[in-house]
Amino acid sequence: VQLQASGGGSVQAGESLRLSCASSGRTFSNNAMGWFRQAPGKEREFVASISWKSDTYYADSVKGRFTISRDISKNSVYLQMNSLKPEDTAVYYCAVGRSSYASIRFSEYNYWGQGTLVTVSS
Repeated sequence: VQLQASGGGSVQAGESLRLSCASSGRTFSNNAMGWFRQAPGKEREFVASISWKSDTYYADSVKGRFTISRDISKNSVYLQMNSLKPEDTAVYYCAVGRSSYASIRFSEYNYWGQGTLVTVSS
């Protein structure tokens, strides 16, 4: 199983980016999927998750600015990031959940992508 994350880059504060994560090797239509991030010197933190029914959950820090979505037919998950702030700077990781239900817990995900770097300058 491989998860390939893409779409990161360097932007100015207030701009937008859309991250994509495509999985190969098996389908995950019945699994939750999520995005986490890790800033330099900090622990990995939850960003957003989506259940198999497309119920969504967000960290308070990104609520109203980020939108997670999935395309079952493409075995992919996306993260639309608007109104980016310098504190959003991090490596963003996509992950596949162990179950159908979305979770904010790191331990509830068992497949991880390689990460894509997002840098937001002020």
